[in-house]
Amino acid sequence: GYDIEIVEAHHRHKVDAPSGTAIKMGEVIAKAQGSSLPDLAVYAREGHTGERKPGSIGFATIRGGDIVGDHTVIFAGEGERIEISHRSTSRQSYAEGALRAATFLQTQSKGWFDMQDVLGLK
Repeated sequence: GYDIEIVEAHHRHKVDAPSGTAIKMGEVIAKAQGSSLPDLAVYAREGHTGERKPGSIGFATIRGGDIVGDHTVIFAGEGERIEISHRSTSRQSYAEGALRAATFLQTQSKGWFDMQDVLGLK
């Protein structure tokens, strides 16, 4: 199996940690494992001793400078590591996503939606 870590970085002014995107990534991974994020998440390891809990999902948060948004999911195995990363270098993609969401909502009746609905991924 693989140990899973989610590392995210944003600018120094961001107030939430970990980010909503990092949490959503964790929720998707936990669901794929047949569990829920509250059962698997580890948000800090300071003072923790011993081996990691099997199946746990670790989170690391970085805040500094003008980083727009970096997210990396690490699947660490024996003798190998798989990393999936997304790095935003401008807020343009966020603005385009917000406009797309607003356009989507104009055609919907009342309800609860997320970006998967907006992007047609459900």
